[in-house]
Amino acid sequence: MRISGTVSSGLGRAHIFMAQKHYQDQFQSLLGTSVWPGTLNLNVSGDDLRNYIALRLKSGIDTLDASDELTEQALAIDVNSLAAHRVRGFLRDGVSFGGATAFKAEFGFGEDSVECAVLIPDLTRHYDVVEIISAKFLREHFSLVDGDIVTIQLS
Repeated sequence: MRISGTVSSGLGRAHIFMAQKHYQDQFQSLLGTSVWPGTLNLNVSGDDLRNYIALRLKSGIDTLDASDELTEQALAIDVNSLAAHRVRGFLRDGVSFGGATAFKAEFGFGEDSVECAVLIPDLTRHYDVVEIISAKFLREHFSLVDGDIVTIQLS
């Protein structure tokens, strides 16, 4: 499955979660390395949104504001070949850090590509924003700015 989206700025809060050792240990198991303590956000629409909603449904995550028609279309997409990797949440000092589902992928821009994962938090505010994690600081590595269109290939 391929998903293309437009690079966008997030709320700037992902680093609070991504830097946690509990998560980093699980990302190490998933990608073979620790990951940059942040995410790259991609806004998706059209067929790309439909594909992303199919991943959300496979993860057991509500489709939130997606239309019934879009959800029905997403249900028809075969995502059985894509492995869903569970990222366990935890409790630290009375603060709950939620779980997520990750799907391995390759992030491409121009001639270069790097291994990454689509991270779908159990709790999120947006149904049309794909969060990408990688060992690389993707914005810097690819010189990305808001508005750039990039593609990920799920494996």
